[in-house]
Amino acid sequence: MDNSDMTDEHDERRPLGLVLLTGLYLFFFVVTATTYGSPFPFLGKIYMGTTAKALIFVDSLICLYLFLGIMKRQIITWYLLIGYNLFEVINTIVNLNFITPAELERIIGEPVDQEALMVNNIASALAIILLTQYIYRHRHYFTNKHKYLF
Repeated sequence: MDNSDMTDEHDERRPLGLVLLTGLYLFFFVVTATTYGSPFPFLGKIYMGTTAKALIFVDSLICLYLFLGIMKRQIITWYLLIGYNLFEVINTIVNLNFITPAELERIIGEPVDQEALMVNNIASALAIILLTQYIYRHRHYFTNKHKYLF
Protein backbone atom coordinates (compact mmCIF):
# COMPACT_ATOMS: atom_id res chain seq x y z
CA MET A 1 0.00 0.00 0.00
CA ASP A 2 1.29 3.44 -0.93
CA ASN A 3 1.77 6.08 1.80
CA SER A 4 -0.44 8.48 -0.14
CA ASP A 5 -3.34 6.04 0.26
CA MET A 6 -3.03 6.18 4.03
CA THR A 7 -3.25 9.95 4.41
CA ASP A 8 -6.06 12.33 3.71
CA GLU A 9 -5.39 14.73 0.87
CA HIS A 10 -5.98 17.66 3.28
CA ASP A 11 -3.39 16.47 5.79
CA GLU A 12 0.02 18.01 5.55
CA ARG A 13 3.12 16.72 7.23
CA ARG A 14 3.52 18.71 10.43
CA PRO A 15 6.76 20.73 10.30
CA LEU A 16 9.26 20.17 13.12
CA GLY A 17 9.04 23.85 14.09
CA LEU A 18 5.31 23.51 14.60
CA VAL A 19 5.76 20.34 16.66
CA LEU A 20 8.27 22.12 18.89
CA LEU A 21 6.02 25.17 19.17
CA THR A 22 3.12 22.92 20.20
CA GLY A 23 5.26 21.27 22.86
CA LEU A 24 6.45 24.63 24.13
CA TYR A 25 2.92 25.95 24.63
CA LEU A 26 1.91 22.68 26.30
CA PHE A 27 4.86 23.27 28.65
CA PHE A 28 3.69 26.87 29.23
CA PHE A 29 0.21 25.56 30.09
CA VAL A 30 1.59 23.01 32.58
CA VAL A 31 3.91 25.54 34.23
CA THR A 32 1.12 28.11 34.52
CA ALA A 33 -1.38 25.59 35.89
CA THR A 34 1.09 24.35 38.52
CA THR A 35 1.53 27.85 39.91
CA TYR A 36 -2.14 27.91 40.97
CA GLY A 37 -2.32 29.38 44.46
CA SER A 38 1.00 31.22 44.23
CA PRO A 39 1.38 35.01 44.12
CA PHE A 40 1.00 36.33 40.57
CA PRO A 41 2.81 39.44 39.25
CA PHE A 42 0.56 41.28 36.81
CA LEU A 43 1.05 44.76 35.35
CA GLY A 44 3.23 46.07 38.15
CA LYS A 45 1.46 44.58 41.11
CA ILE A 46 1.73 41.23 42.87
CA TYR A 47 -1.66 39.61 43.42
CA MET A 48 -2.30 37.00 46.07
CA GLY A 49 -5.21 34.86 47.18
CA THR A 50 -8.38 34.61 45.10
CA THR A 51 -7.30 37.28 42.63
CA ALA A 52 -4.03 35.47 41.91
CA LYS A 53 -5.89 32.18 41.50
CA ALA A 54 -8.31 33.79 39.04
CA LEU A 55 -5.47 35.35 37.03
CA ILE A 56 -3.58 32.05 36.92
CA PHE A 57 -6.76 30.22 35.90
CA VAL A 58 -7.37 32.66 33.03
CA ASP A 59 -3.72 32.50 31.96
CA SER A 60 -3.90 28.68 32.02
CA LEU A 61 -7.01 28.72 29.84
CA ILE A 62 -5.30 31.05 27.37
CA CYS A 63 -2.23 28.79 27.21
CA LEU A 64 -4.47 25.74 26.75
CA TYR A 65 -6.33 27.49 23.92
CA LEU A 66 -3.04 28.46 22.28
CA PHE A 67 -1.77 24.88 22.58
CA LEU A 68 -4.93 23.45 21.02
CA GLY A 69 -4.98 26.15 18.35
CA ILE A 70 -1.41 25.33 17.34
CA MET A 71 -2.34 21.63 17.25
CA LYS A 72 -5.22 22.45 14.92
CA ARG A 73 -3.07 24.95 12.95
CA GLN A 74 -5.79 27.55 13.37
CA ILE A 75 -5.09 30.92 11.70
CA ILE A 76 -6.73 32.89 14.52
CA THR A 77 -4.24 31.26 16.90
CA TRP A 78 -1.41 32.85 14.92
CA TYR A 79 -2.81 36.29 15.77
CA LEU A 80 -3.50 35.30 19.39
CA LEU A 81 0.05 33.95 19.81
CA ILE A 82 1.56 37.21 18.66
CA GLY A 83 -0.78 39.26 20.87
CA TYR A 84 -0.26 37.03 23.92
CA ASN A 85 3.52 37.04 23.55
CA LEU A 86 3.69 40.81 23.12
CA PHE A 87 1.48 41.23 26.17
CA GLU A 88 3.80 38.95 28.15
CA VAL A 89 6.80 41.09 27.18
CA ILE A 90 4.97 44.28 28.18
CA ASN A 91 3.88 42.67 31.46
CA THR A 92 7.48 41.67 32.20
CA ILE A 93 8.77 45.19 31.53
CA VAL A 94 6.02 46.79 33.64
CA ASN A 95 6.66 44.34 36.48
CA LEU A 96 10.39 45.09 36.40
CA ASN A 97 9.70 48.81 36.63
CA PHE A 98 7.03 48.78 39.33
CA ILE A 99 7.66 45.76 41.58
CA THR A 100 10.58 46.44 43.88
CA PRO A 101 13.01 43.77 45.09
CA ALA A 102 12.00 44.71 48.65
CA GLU A 103 8.37 43.85 47.83
CA LEU A 104 9.47 40.52 46.36
CA GLU A 105 11.59 39.78 49.43
CA ARG A 106 8.64 40.53 51.70
CA ILE A 107 6.37 38.15 49.77
CA ILE A 108 8.76 35.22 49.30
CA GLY A 109 10.57 35.68 52.59
CA GLU A 110 14.08 35.42 51.14
CA PRO A 111 16.66 37.89 49.84
CA VAL A 112 16.39 38.67 46.12
CA ASP A 113 19.41 39.40 43.96
CA GLN A 114 18.28 42.48 42.02
CA GLU A 115 20.82 41.99 39.23
CA ALA A 116 19.85 38.33 38.71
CA LEU A 117 16.19 39.32 38.75
CA MET A 118 16.80 41.91 36.05
CA VAL A 119 18.94 39.60 33.88
CA ASN A 120 16.48 36.69 34.12
CA ASN A 121 13.47 38.83 33.25
CA ILE A 122 15.21 40.57 30.34
CA ALA A 123 16.44 37.21 29.01
CA SER A 124 12.90 35.85 29.28
CA ALA A 125 11.47 38.85 27.43
CA LEU A 126 14.10 38.53 24.68
CA ALA A 127 13.33 34.81 24.31
CA ILE A 128 9.63 35.60 23.92
CA ILE A 129 10.42 38.28 21.34
CA LEU A 130 12.51 35.79 19.35
CA LEU A 131 9.74 33.21 19.65
CA THR A 132 7.23 35.78 18.40
CA GLN A 133 9.49 36.59 15.46
CA TYR A 134 9.60 32.88 14.58
CA ILE A 135 5.80 32.63 14.81
CA TYR A 136 5.38 35.78 12.70
CA ARG A 137 7.64 34.42 9.96
CA HIS A 138 5.89 31.05 9.85
CA ARG A 139 2.30 32.12 9.37
CA HIS A 140 2.05 29.63 6.52
CA TYR A 141 2.03 26.81 9.12
CA PHE A 142 -1.40 27.98 10.26
CA THR A 143 -3.72 26.79 7.51
CA ASN A 144 -6.99 26.11 9.36
CA LYS A 145 -9.37 29.03 8.78
CA HIS A 146 -12.17 27.73 11.03
CA LYS A 147 -13.22 30.16 13.77
CA TYR A 148 -13.72 27.51 16.44
CA LEU A 149 -11.42 24.82 17.79
CA PHE A 150 -14.04 22.08 17.80
